[in-house]
Amino acid sequence: MPFAVHVLGLAVFAQGTSEFMLSGLLSGIAGDLHVPLGAAGLLTSAFAVGMVVGAPLTALACRSWPRRGALLFFLGVFVAVHVVGALTPSYGVLLATRVVGALANAGFWAVALVTALALAGPHRRARATAVVVGGVTLACVVGVPAGAALGELWGWRSAFWAVALVSLPAAIALLVAVPGGTPGDVPTVSARSELRALARPRLLLTLLVMAFVQGATFCTFSYLEPLVTRVTGLGAGWVPVVLALFGVGSFAGVTLAGRLADARPAAVAGIGMTALAAGWAALALTADSPVAALVLVLLQGALAFGTGTTLITRVFRLAPDAPTMAGSFATAAFNVGAAAGPWLGGLALGAGLGFRAPVWVSALLMCAALAAAGLPALSSRALPAARSDAGAPTE
Repeated sequence: MPFAVHVLGLAVFAQGTSEFMLSGLLSGIAGDLHVPLGAAGLLTSAFAVGMVVGAPLTALACRSWPRRGALLFFLGVFVAVHVVGALTPSYGVLLATRVVGALANAGFWAVALVTALALAGPHRRARATAVVVGGVTLACVVGVPAGAALGELWGWRSAFWAVALVSLPAAIALLVAVPGGTPGDVPTVSARSELRALARPRLLLTLLVMAFVQGATFCTFSYLEPLVTRVTGLGAGWVPVVLALFGVGSFAGVTLAGRLADARPAAVAGIGMTALAAGWAALALTADSPVAALVLVLLQGALAFGTGTTLITRVFRLAPDAPTMAGSFATAAFNVGAAAGPWLGGLALGAGLGFRAPVWVSALLMCAALAAAGLPALSSRALPAARSDAGAPTE
């Protein structure tokens, strides 16, 4: 795998830390800014909404930009908004910085995925995707727990400063490692042709399934802190440990999926989705047991990100003639779920259903994902790679 692909994963690590770290900072933000816990949770949804809107728009806007320049521009904006977020005393301004930061992150993701696939070649799509997505899982392992620990020691603002500082060496590494003339820098098809290619039914079904899967993931992940401290009965010091466990599982799931999904995407997606539905239900039922909760958080992290990586790769397989826009649509679908999940979890909490309620919502969202795909269709019609899809193997 080219070194530049790993550098893209490093940059995604910094941005992924910001996207996920609020799960360990919600109580601190809510108390400092004098807003309800549900409003603090909406900061995660706002980021996801910005990603949904920003992914296709920024991909269209920067189609003709040199990819290295686009990556550096988006990362620079990302750093700037985190400095503002660390300084502001206003919930409204913080909310705005999350949206702008998400737009920059969306543009970065759209360009980074296409760049990684161009550098890796057509037969290592899943592995290249896994390296980039692996930056997010490393953020869960290292960045998010570190952010939670910083928030516990010095307040939530210190985590925002840390994200800005970590992004700077990532920008230097991008400047040095990513070639200026990345293959495919000049689009070979029109934007209209790419958008038309992205309207295929099987591709739209895959995007819908992605949204449900990520909605389930983010619904529980965004409210892990209150679940762990108020249901499982662990102290606040355990929150970074639980987040790290989720991240370790995520990294393991992405790594394994990257090795398996190029050959057997349908099996990986089908097994992963079914196990996720069962796992969220099991966590909701056993959340008061520390051992069961810790084990299930680890397993669910692996299943969620392994399945998500497989579905992202599937989007590129189904849209070989949309090289610059496929990544943006995958990013948008990913974050439709990331926006809806915390929102639905917040509604369940606000309705007084208890701190297990977001986990039950996650289980229901996975049932919706399975219903959307259909278990028989998942292995034979909707998600498996057909021979006509850019030479991808069948099962």
